[in-house]
Amino acid sequence: MLPSLVVAAIHLALTLVLPPLLVGIIARTKAALAGRQGAPVWQPYRDIAKLLRKGSVISTTTSWIFLASPVVGIAAAIVASLLLPMGGHRAPVSFAGDLVLFAYLFGLARFFTVSAALDTGSAFEGMGGAREVTFSCLAEPALLLGLVVLVRATSSLSLSTMLGPQVLAQWHVAAAALVLVVISLFVVVLAENCRIPFDDPNTHLELTMIHEVMVLDHGGPALGMILYGAALKLFVLGAIVVAIAVPVRTGSLVVDLGVFVGAMLGLSVLVGVIESATARLKLRQVPSLLVGACLLAGFAVALSAR
Repeated sequence: MLPSLVVAAIHLALTLVLPPLLVGIIARTKAALAGRQGAPVWQPYRDIAKLLRKGSVISTTTSWIFLASPVVGIAAAIVASLLLPMGGHRAPVSFAGDLVLFAYLFGLARFFTVSAALDTGSAFEGMGGAREVTFSCLAEPALLLGLVVLVRATSSLSLSTMLGPQVLAQWHVAAAALVLVVISLFVVVLAENCRIPFDDPNTHLELTMIHEVMVLDHGGPALGMILYGAALKLFVLGAIVVAIAVPVRTGSLVVDLGVFVGAMLGLSVLVGVIESATARLKLRQVPSLLVGACLLAGFAVALSAR
C-alpha cells in the first residue's frame, strides 16, 4: 500500500508544482530565439503569487458563476491529471471508461468559462465565448479519435492501461497510426491552450482574441487562478502526448518520472520554437487546421482497424 501512496503523492506534487514552469520555459525559449534575455522561467510563479495577493473588483451584473469559473477550471484539471499515468506508472484513479470522464472534465471547465464570460453581460466577451465553443467542437473529436486508436491498440477503456507499458510494444506494431495520433494530439494541445498559431495568450488585439477576451473582467485572485488553471491544462494535455511519444518504461519510479519530466520540458521548448517560427492564423483558417487534426486521427483509426 505504501508504494502506491508514494506514487500518488509524487503524481499530485508534479501536477501542482510543474505546470507554471512549462509556461515559463515557453516564454524563455521565445525570448532566446528572438535574441532577448527574457524573464526567468520562474516568472509565472511570481505572477500567480502576486495576483493572489491583490484585491478584486467585481461587476454588480455578475453572479456566483463568475467567481466559480476559475475554481472549476483548476478542479477539473487536477481531477483529470489523477486519471493520467505519469512515467508509465498507474494513475491514482483508474477505472474502465475513465477516458470519457477525462474528455468531459475539460468540457465542464469550458462550460463554466464561457458562462462566466456571458455572465458579465459584455457582447465582446460573448464573442470570445462563441469562438471558444466553435473551435472546441473541432478539437474534441480529434482528442477522442486519438484515444480510440489507443483503445483499439490496447483493448482497454482505462487511461492507465492505454498509456501504460503497452504503448512501447504498440510502436513496433502500429507505428504509423501512433505517429498520426501524436501529431493530431499535439495540434489539439496548441488549440486547447490558446497557443500560436491558434491564439496568442499575450495578445490584447480586441478583434483577434479568443480565450483572453473571456477573462478580461477577472482580476486579482480570480485571474491568478485562471492563469494557474491554464498552466494545469497545458500540463495535463501535454502529458498525453509525452506518454505516447516517449514511452520509456524501465520499471524504476525515479528514472521513469525523470524521463517524463524531461520530456515535458522538451515539449515546452518545442511549443516555444513553433511559436517563434510561425505566425498566428487568421480566424477563418483555424477550423481548417483543426479539421486536419481530426482527419489525421481518423486515418489513424482506419490504420489501427486493419
